[in-house]
Amino acid sequence: MKSRIAQDARPQVRTLLLATLLTFALWFIPYASILAYPFRLFVTFIHEGGHALATLLTGNTVKSLSVAMDTSGLVESHITQGGLLSQVFFLSAGYLGAILFGALLLMLVRRTVAARIVLIGSGVFVLALTLIYGLFVPLANFKLSPFTVIAGVAISAGLLAAAKYAGPRAASFLVGFLAVQCVLNAVFDLKDVLFMAVASGAQTDAMSLALVTGIPAMFWALAWIGLGFVVLSAALRAYAVRRSPSQPDLPFEDPLEV
Repeated sequence: MKSRIAQDARPQVRTLLLATLLTFALWFIPYASILAYPFRLFVTFIHEGGHALATLLTGNTVKSLSVAMDTSGLVESHITQGGLLSQVFFLSAGYLGAILFGALLLMLVRRTVAARIVLIGSGVFVLALTLIYGLFVPLANFKLSPFTVIAGVAISAGLLAAAKYAGPRAASFLVGFLAVQCVLNAVFDLKDVLFMAVASGAQTDAMSLALVTGIPAMFWALAWIGLGFVVLSAALRAYAVRRSPSQPDLPFEDPLEV
């Protein structure tokens, strides 16, 4: 059965394709990657936020969340509840969490929520991670990372400023761009994780999970890639179908001709 993009979804799909092309341009054009640096940091906060949420959902404790200047990140958790399942959930929640977050951004804007609200929610989420697990909790344990606090506050301020001052089309494009960044960064990082699992045995979430479970890191990398594509395929399919007639027009749609 052939799939078609609903007529009312085409403006959003064009926006999404433009965001994807811009992402690749920023990655591969010399020196343009500097412009993508804040977005890469944003994705790292989302990745580490996935680990932190997984810790809390399993009844365990987050000790700190840190983001480094090279865009790597680390969540230190004290896992005493849930045993092996908690550890599997915790270590899987980074890459899959970033993909799920990207898919959620797409669905929120496509269905019911204004881009401005999505930007505010994203900014508040990053700010909460920064203040609670990047500042207050680590400060009590003498493990404060100043860069984490500076980067988290700056990203949050940027998102909140965009929500306040950007026009509807610009805000919607930014949400689409953030969604693409989350998904593509996670997918490309998983490709690197798979390569390292096969070639180098470097320390990654997959390698940590291999040490915990005894199942090879390559299995976990492939499983995360497979689950990521399932989530992305479902999100894109839902993104392209016609929305409910009762849903109000979205701000970045083309005006109807009369």
